[in-house]
Amino acid sequence: MFDLTDVKFIKRVVVGSDNPNQMRSEAQVEEARTLLNRCLTESPRGSIVGIEKSFTILQIGEHQVVLQWLCYHVGFPRKPGWLQEP
Repeated sequence: MFDLTDVKFIKRVVVGSDNPNQMRSEAQVEEARTLLNRCLTESPRGSIVGIEKSFTILQIGEHQVVLQWLCYHVGFPRKPGWLQEP
């Protein structure tokens, strides 16, 4: 059973493009998905403690583009040794 009092470290993982000035490539988005899956499956296994959902509507010329992203907050009982902070 997961208990929030066991959480000692939280990793924020953004999947999608959260900055219209620096669009993420498909490879970068896939890298974020891979990190999220690793956080949820490898030891110490994390649990999602929160999700941010956001979108922005951009006007590019005469076209409207919707920029969407999700941010997962993954809680761990301790910081994983394999997790590299940028």
